[in-house]
Amino acid sequence: MSKGFAAAQEKSQPPRSALTDPVRYPSGAASPVLAKRAFLLILMTLLVPGSAQIVAGNRRLGRFALRVTLTAWVLVIVALVLLVVSRPTLINFIANPATSLVLVIVLALLALGWAALFLNTLRLVRPVLLETGTRTAVVVTLVLAMLLSSGSLGYAAYLLNVGRDAIGTIFANGPAMEPSEGRYNFLMMGGDAGADRTGRRPDSLSVISVDAKTGKAAIISIPRNLQNAQFSEGSPMRKIYPDGYDCGNECLINAINTEVTNKYKDLYPGVQDPGAQATLEAVSGTLGIKVQAYVLVDMDGFAKLIDAMGGIRIKAGGWVPISGPTIDEANGIHGMPLGWIPAGENKLDGYHALWYGRSREFVDDYARIARQQCVQQAMLKQMDPATLLAKFEGIVKAGTKVVDSNISASQLGSFVDLAMKSKGQPVSRLTIGPPDFDASFSTVPDFNKIHQAVDKLLGPAPAAGAADDSIRQPALVPGPLSAAGAPSATKPSPSPSSSDFTPVTTTPEGEPITEQMLNDFKRNGDEQSIRNLVATNGQCAPL
Repeated sequence: MSKGFAAAQEKSQPPRSALTDPVRYPSGAASPVLAKRAFLLILMTLLVPGSAQIVAGNRRLGRFALRVTLTAWVLVIVALVLLVVSRPTLINFIANPATSLVLVIVLALLALGWAALFLNTLRLVRPVLLETGTRTAVVVTLVLAMLLSSGSLGYAAYLLNVGRDAIGTIFANGPAMEPSEGRYNFLMMGGDAGADRTGRRPDSLSVISVDAKTGKAAIISIPRNLQNAQFSEGSPMRKIYPDGYDCGNECLINAINTEVTNKYKDLYPGVQDPGAQATLEAVSGTLGIKVQAYVLVDMDGFAKLIDAMGGIRIKAGGWVPISGPTIDEANGIHGMPLGWIPAGENKLDGYHALWYGRSREFVDDYARIARQQCVQQAMLKQMDPATLLAKFEGIVKAGTKVVDSNISASQLGSFVDLAMKSKGQPVSRLTIGPPDFDASFSTVPDFNKIHQAVDKLLGPAPAAGAADDSIRQPALVPGPLSAAGAPSATKPSPSPSSSDFTPVTTTPEGEPITEQMLNDFKRNGDEQSIRNLVATNGQCAPL
């Protein structure tokens, strides 16, 4: 019986050769071997979680962790394949509220599990067997490896949750929309939504039209003072204004939002923002296209978004004032400027970018429209993947305070994919005003001419010599729009098709233009001299 017990005991013990294995049985091993073993176990846990436990610890734990690791690798490979084969499907999966919540939980659990494996690896290392200097190096290496791996997964889970909340805040839950004549048309509205306002009166209106297959984009800018805007077929407001929004000089297109919010919201039951929807219908009817969705941008919050991006870089054609308080509302006269944005190359923070796109003092509205288009293009150009990843949290948090939209979250993947296709392609532009129409056109618009210009912009390239003389063609050439900045008393100059303009930094006599010079003119009441010097401030190109 004693022989049987001894045999069983001997059978349960590892072979004598195994006892000399320094990986599983480090006691008695030389210091250099122990150091190599420690760093090897940490590297194994970093690269193949669970492998260190299989060779030197609890094999059951190691096998479980290895199965999880292999499963995660398979899922990553599947995601990479989808990224190449069907990028919208992958983005829609991640953006879906339910699946993104599951993904957040899974990433958090993986981060915790990986951290637990590192702690278990530290026990397997047996720091007490190491020399003091080696022990410190090993512990530091393990902590860094844990931060690199488990910490990265945890931070990814946090960012995904931030993005998930933002998607739920910004985008709607409605059905997906179909392209119209092969294009998606989005109305971008920028304005202030102060506490003293009912509804947002847009200071800027533009339609971004994107080809549903190629991603090629065009921007159509509508002046906020456009009169007699036409409502689209089927719009409830068409019954009230069958001949267009014409009830006097106050019936400008940017007043529709507030009027509908205050007086006619009952015509839009179940619509989240009746004023925005009515404005969309007016833009659709005016341009003769179907605008499917809108994006509202609060201009005060817009500055925070620019700051979160790290600013934007532009080349300015002329000096732009940061206007002081209004002292004559009827004539649009302001007090002393609070500052100036100089001509030439600038990197603008949010405050200055907001004023660059908002200011219209000393020039007409069309110079401001041109600068707004330039700011939009600068943002798109600089919103590259590196910037987005590096500043993701700030950009997303700022975006939730800036943007509201009726775009369905279910189409986010498709539109992100289109945006990526658009990047790097030239953008065509049209302004319902200078430089494409006369300055007075917005007061008595000819909608047939507007429709012709829009069709020409969005359709195939016109044959040589087929241009309509009533529409100035330079702005239809792809490239940054710039010269819409001439004062209303002068004829708008042609728009260069790229950044091939020279910023006006000197007077006609060759004296450098300075902030003090411009302010001195203002103090002396010589606003005409200022107008002459800043007349080109509608010229702009992103850098």
